[in-house]
Amino acid sequence: MSSAANILLKQFKELTSNPVPGFTVALRDEENVFEWDVGIIGAPNTIYEGGYFKATLKFPNDYPFNPPTFKFNNEFFHPNVYIDGRLCISILHPPGDDPTSGETAAERWNPTQSVESILISIVSLMGDPNCSSPANVDAGVMYRLDRESYNNLVRSQVEASKKDIPEGLKIPTSTDDFVVQKKQTDDDQDENFWYASDEDEDIDEDMDDYMSSEDEED
Repeated sequence: MSSAANILLKQFKELTSNPVPGFTVALRDEENVFEWDVGIIGAPNTIYEGGYFKATLKFPNDYPFNPPTFKFNNEFFHPNVYIDGRLCISILHPPGDDPTSGETAAERWNPTQSVESILISIVSLMGDPNCSSPANVDAGVMYRLDRESYNNLVRSQVEASKKDIPEGLKIPTSTDDFVVQKKQTDDDQDENFWYASDEDEDIDEDMDDYMSSEDEED
């Protein structure tokens, strides 16, 4: 198993063993850990409350050195989502400074990010869009100048999304349900449980080699 596949499998196991409020994850194909089915859950007390938005997360073969892509599977009207469903968010932009956009390396992808941190950032962005450089200009303008129409449009998409809620999934109805409450297990006694194998030592070495090569290029 490649280093990228090994990391993704461990992150997937962690998220399925200790689910985080706000999203669900599943492998689209059990034989392919590089493509995940994601469900983003609308946060309580927001215009997205009660919604369940299906999306696809695709990882490159050199993950975590480069970011995955995230795309909503259905129409999603939002300033930071392109018409085709692709999400535009700084942490999923390739690593390094970008003089064109003005984004610094600190704002963009770096190998310390995880699937959990990505999805938490996406949940946060839903209710707090970045309108300074919108992927969907019409959504950005409506959000700034006609919030009532924007909210009504989003609520209609929330209603449409409810048909995709998986059977048995409890949708949070209060902010308390959105608080991370990880279960304690015997494995938690070792905080590096998922990272204790010889394979992971190789991953660390790969990371060091990668960062060294980046420094040399600079």
